[in-house]
Amino acid sequence: MAKVGAGEIIYDLRKKIQDIRSDLNQLGVSPSEIPELIMSANLLRSNEFLSKTNEKQSELISAYEQYSESLEEMLSSVFEIQKDLKDILKEQSLMISQKKTPAKKTSKTKKTKK
Repeated sequence: MAKVGAGEIIYDLRKKIQDIRSDLNQLGVSPSEIPELIMSANLLRSNEFLSKTNEKQSELISAYEQYSESLEEMLSSVFEIQKDLKDILKEQSLMISQKKTPAKKTSKTKKTKK
């Protein structure tokens, strides 16, 4: 059946995804080259930016992976519940049809006895 707190896990993961996306947006675009600095300084700045961006994108992918796994677990639980409900409905409809059949026979026998 469903794990207790699955909704809370999904909420927490969704919040984590939003935070990481916000961090990525704060990084902005790749810094442009400043002509007065030497080429190696520009490369260092670019490398630092790419490293931070790569780290945040890796975190984002990981968070999305956890999020999708949690959603799959929840969906699986929903399908299990749906199957259980169908089985219960089948059992109940069988019980109802079994109760109706003898009831009709007894009412016919009562009419013939009168």
